[in-house]
Formats: sequence, structure tokens, C-alpha cells
Amino acid sequence: MKKLVLAAALTAAASTAFAGGMSEPMVEAPVIMEDAASSSAGNLIVPLLLIAVVAAALAD
Repeated sequence: MKKLVLAAALTAAASTAFAGGMSEPMVEAPVIMEDAASSSAGNLIVPLLLIAVVAAALAD
């Protein structure tokens, strides 16, 4: 009798585990990153300022 009760309990526990059925998997959208557009003039500002400071110091 104990084995019958144990088998019934295990069957009931196993059947509730699959009660939800299959659902669609959650898929996250891919992250798309764009490269920032940079101008070539942005790279010349610091050297031009340095040359201007040196030229101003030599002019005195």
C-alpha cells in the first residue's frame, strides 16, 4: 500500500512539472552600435594651438 501511495505522489508531482507546456523562447533584440563620424579637423586643433602658443612665445 505504501508503494502505491508513493507512486501516486511521484506521478502527481511529475505531472505538475509539465503543466505549462512549451512556450516561445525569449530572444533579445541585438544591440546595434554605429561608429561616431569624426572630422579630420578635430585632430588638428591641438597641434595648431600648440604651434600658435610657441609662435606667440617666440615673437616676444
